[in-house]
Amino acid sequence: MIKLLIVDDEQIEREGLKAILLKGFPELVVEQAKNGKIAVQMAGEFLPDLILMDIKMPGMTGLEAVERIGADYPDIKFVMVTAYDTFDYARKAIKLGVKDYLLKPSKASEIVATVGKVLNQIEEERKALEAMRLQQDALQKVLPVVETDVVTQLLFDHVHEVHLDELVGLLGVRKTNETFAMIVLMPPGSESLYSAVTEKFRRTGSGWVGALYGRQIPVIAFREPDKSYRSQATSIARELLSVPGSVPGSGWFVGIGKPYGSLDQIRQSYQEALIASMDPSLPVKYRFYEDTPVLGVARDGYPIKQLEKQFFDQIRLGQWEQVRTNIMDFIRRYENEGADLMQAQQRMLELLWIASRVLIEMGVERDTPLYSFQAQDYRQLRAESGYLLDKMQQSYSEYYDRLAPDTIHRIKQYIVEHSQEDISLDAIGKRVGLSPFYISKMFKEQLGVNYIDFLTECRIEKAKKLMADPDKSLKEITFEVGYRDPNYFSKVFKKTCDVSPTEYRKTLLGKRERIE
Repeated sequence: MIKLLIVDDEQIEREGLKAILLKGFPELVVEQAKNGKIAVQMAGEFLPDLILMDIKMPGMTGLEAVERIGADYPDIKFVMVTAYDTFDYARKAIKLGVKDYLLKPSKASEIVATVGKVLNQIEEERKALEAMRLQQDALQKVLPVVETDVVTQLLFDHVHEVHLDELVGLLGVRKTNETFAMIVLMPPGSESLYSAVTEKFRRTGSGWVGALYGRQIPVIAFREPDKSYRSQATSIARELLSVPGSVPGSGWFVGIGKPYGSLDQIRQSYQEALIASMDPSLPVKYRFYEDTPVLGVARDGYPIKQLEKQFFDQIRLGQWEQVRTNIMDFIRRYENEGADLMQAQQRMLELLWIASRVLIEMGVERDTPLYSFQAQDYRQLRAESGYLLDKMQQSYSEYYDRLAPDTIHRIKQYIVEHSQEDISLDAIGKRVGLSPFYISKMFKEQLGVNYIDFLTECRIEKAKKLMADPDKSLKEITFEVGYRDPNYFSKVFKKTCDVSPTEYRKTLLGKRERIE
């Protein structure tokens, strides 16, 4: 339904226009105003889509009325109706955004043609707005998926700058904001509370929640300028620990990493959060990385943070011999330094707790490692530590040995067939029963390509095939292959193919014409 207002001080003119327009466009809803002042009032009450405005009227002129109405209702369109075909009037009308004008008297066919052109424009704009609304609705539904995927890729995977820019842009955050990571550790059997934790955090408006890895939920928080980092993190931790169903002392715990200047450094903060969560038996159920004891000393000029990072990566990649070497090396250094045996055993237990956290993150469930006795000497400490590592490695091997050998190929085929959809690592993980991190790891190991790069390749190949159809616009192709923004699609296409979509299509269609 389109509403039209006819403004003219002569009733016979108004009635004549109305009769002609209703005959040409029976679906129109038409109202009349006999002067500019009444037209201004009716614009707010009737809210017309189009106004046919006479220029010369007593009191307020048509151009004055257009200026008043246009200021309050910029979406209303105008067609001027006048017996004065002068340049001065036309110039003023153009400045006010008038779409067209009719000269008095005009033939019925001219009136229908002129008004019809504007009505078509209104219809097109309505369709575009509806498409935008549907797209926004779809985007709101997919934003949680985008959010978990961004967290997964930032913490566990390498993503090209161009892809990260799009994902971060969708979530409306600048990459340069100061950020810190948190880990919510949940006790066994409480996985069903993931949605409650997620909802609780999102209500704080502080950042993004990642997918559930084992019994751990990673969180990326954005610094609030009016609060100190510790105050903000403490407030978030207490909120997350107040989720209905979370029983104090049952294993709920929050580890908090340090803040960094940009998202590019968030992996370091996440590893710190893991370390901070290594002992959930503490009386206070959250701990900052800054408050954790130092796990060791620098070695060969490398700071302890570098050693911690290597330790994380070795466990995730299943490099158990290297993990064992590092553990034994720590013990040997404590022994050589003459450190207290009880302190050394506590430090080894903390390292093994970190290993356990990383395994849980990967989907490998394990009880928290504990020494069965207080070591009497360093030989016993090495033997007991080796035994606990053997149990971890056994759990790791048993978990992945149960996986079907063709899992990665099934995932690959699924991505090929559904690349135009919003495919996230978390969704694929739920489909095949694997952690998102392990899927990323398998892609790199077995296919030699990053997950996001493979998805991009599928979309670009599909786009190339669609470009062979000259009837399809690049905008249509953009949405058809799974992108939301034609400009972003062009950026990805050029980065992948070294030419823009327009250049590629021109070459493709030119070759086709020569063949034909």
